[in-house]
Amino acid sequence: MTHLLIKLLFAHIFGDFALQPNWLNNGKSDKKKGIWYQLLHGVIHAILAYTIVADWANWIIPLVIFVTHVCFDTIKARKHGDSTKWFLADQFCHLAVIVILWICFGDTSALLSALNTGWISGKMWIIALAYLLILKPTSILLDKFFTRWQDKLKDHKGLPNAGMWIGYCERVLIVTFILTGNVEGIGFLLAAKSVFRFGELNKEKEVATTEYVLFGTLASFGLATIIGFLATLAI
Repeated sequence: MTHLLIKLLFAHIFGDFALQPNWLNNGKSDKKKGIWYQLLHGVIHAILAYTIVADWANWIIPLVIFVTHVCFDTIKARKHGDSTKWFLADQFCHLAVIVILWICFGDTSALLSALNTGWISGKMWIIALAYLLILKPTSILLDKFFTRWQDKLKDHKGLPNAGMWIGYCERVLIVTFILTGNVEGIGFLLAAKSVFRFGELNKEKEVATTEYVLFGTLASFGLATIIGFLATLAI
């Protein structure tokens, strides 16, 4: 159980983002059938926690994960909580449950000395968690935060979901640069992106778009940098 905290965090991020498509997320808010979507989402998390923790005799952890997910999702759906505040509150509650489970069932005193042992190295779990965090979780957080300004932008035609995938790529590169000790690569990446967007953003009438893209870029780079350095410190 030495890797319990990292494994539960990985299972949560993977289940809450990678394995939660839009139809499942939207279905949880349905007034009539929402409970079935919430139960399905809870089952997915319970299965992930059970298989990734791999403590086959322990049914309490997946049971707690299942119950808390269904309860939190039910409350969130009834309150119509789709704002940044509700998103952060929901994630905080899930993380609190994970920490409590770790304290109850994990070997906290031996965590540091055991990070390099086990069927998969603790370092690998940290690296996997870092990359998982900078993909959809970061993308959703940024999207919810910048929703307030999207109606002030002019309509621009572009490739579907191109911005999302660009963000994925740049954040993956940033974390990779940090983990491999090539931090200077972040500066070249930022410079390259600025050059590509210069022709679009140097128009006087595009001030709102310029500020939106600049703020979004800095926020994306900032979150990826923080996660990258936290992963390095944890390793």
